[in-house]
Amino acid sequence: MKQKIAVLALPLLAAATVTGAALVAPPAYADELRCAGSLGATTVDDDLVVPSGTTCRLNGTRVEGNIEVKSGATLIASGVRVDGNIQGENFTRVVVTPRKGDRSRVDGNIQLEDGGKGRIVRTVVDGDIQLEDNAGRFVVRRNVVDGNLQCEDNSVRPVGNRNRVAGDKEGQCRRM
Repeated sequence: MKQKIAVLALPLLAAATVTGAALVAPPAYADELRCAGSLGATTVDDDLVVPSGTTCRLNGTRVEGNIEVKSGATLIASGVRVDGNIQGENFTRVVVTPRKGDRSRVDGNIQLEDGGKGRIVRTVVDGDIQLEDNAGRFVVRRNVVDGNLQCEDNSVRPVGNRNRVAGDKEGQCRRM
């Protein structure tokens, strides 16, 4: 039996050598895409991770999962559509803004804690915006939030206005 398998594999190897084709499997992602660079108007079928110490720029990108911003990482998202959450812990910077008049949209929550600074501007959030224990300044302006806007124990009080919030405005974001 082993001889037949070897005989069958030999023509495949010869065909690959003659045609220049490679018998290589396509890359497999463990249900996440790592972003260290830029992505344009494309769709990410799974979760997106911004690795530690890198910067990811999204411009008109759709993410059909969550975005996780790792320690020391920066996310700059313009005109994005996220089917899940944007989450960051110990991040350097997170920015979520519109692109050419199109608001960004997050179908889950934006949860950012123990990190640096950022901006959340003209974004539709179906869940909550939660900013907790961040060291830098956050600007939270002109968002539509179906849940709560919660800001607690940030070293620099977040600033902003004209947020429409269906739930409660709490803590440091009470007057936004």
